Amino acid sequence: MSFDLRVGEDDDGVRLDVVLVRRVDGMSRAKARRMIHDGLVRLNGRRPRKGTRLANGDRIELREMPRPSDFVPAPSPELPLEVVHEDDAVVVVEKPAGLPTHPLRPHERETLANALLARYPEMEGVGYALREPGILHRLDNDTSGLLVAARDAAAFEALRAALRAARIDKRYRALVDGRLEGPTEVDVPIAPHPTDPRRVHPCVDEADRRLPAARAARTEILEARLRRRTTLLEVRATVAVRHQIRAHLASLGHPLVGDWLYGGSMDALSRHFLHASYVGFAHPGDGRPVEVRSALPPELARVLDDDEDDDEEGRSP
Repeated sequence: MSFDLRVGEDDDGVRLDVVLVRRVDGMSRAKARRMIHDGLVRLNGRRPRKGTRLANGDRIELREMPRPSDFVPAPSPELPLEVVHEDDAVVVVEKPAGLPTHPLRPHERETLANALLARYPEMEGVGYALREPGILHRLDNDTSGLLVAARDAAAFEALRAALRAARIDKRYRALVDGRLEGPTEVDVPIAPHPTDPRRVHPCVDEADRRLPAARAARTEILEARLRRRTTLLEVRATVAVRHQIRAHLASLGHPLVGDWLYGGSMDALSRHFLHASYVGFAHPGDGRPVEVRSALPPELARVLDDDEDDDEEGRSP
């Protein structure tokens, strides 16, 4: 969600970052500087510097609001939680589509984080932030499937190191518009979208790759099963950034079915077709292999039934 404000007489001659702290709820000096650096602030339509002095009548545009201060989510024991693997250090749960991974504001109670804290109170204070207790990686609201969480700080740090070193195998089932040959990969950095804060921007052009906020991103298409109007993919994104799979597939001209934000067809599904179907890693305690698989939920399986396989094509080479 974007936010606009006009500079008044009280802020005439004051630094941009100072005015942002004064006028925007939840903004700190550090957040203001980071957002300016990442290109999320525009002054009269242009990218400013953090020390720019403002003039009466200037227009400031924030392309997304600052993240709220951290907080401990309220446990929600009434929320269902489907646990598919559990031991003393790690749990793997099924996140249904439509359920946020964690809350953005303290009053929110219907997220996976709230359910996790109700069942595993020891996760409080573990992880990247208080709002994300034990959670190793996020899934978009409309992405379903497997999510890994740690029950203590030592397990979380070991799993985070493995994730950064690409030693955690995360795979997804994805249905895309059109017929996409595989296997292949997309190795394209991703940056915030220049005009739409809801989306990300695959940096296909060399100039875009030099953007300060561009982050390395690699999506592997391990398998492609051609269908009549679509292609069913098995995709791996070991170290993923926000919307990576969705944006990478759309950059190939094959957006996810149901993904209206990136141009996918909407006739068959009211959510995007992306399901976290497999996770494999070495246990942070004793190193034993942990592998968990997840079947497609019914609403995705029905879409496949409605679009019969093209038997002549079968699997692509």
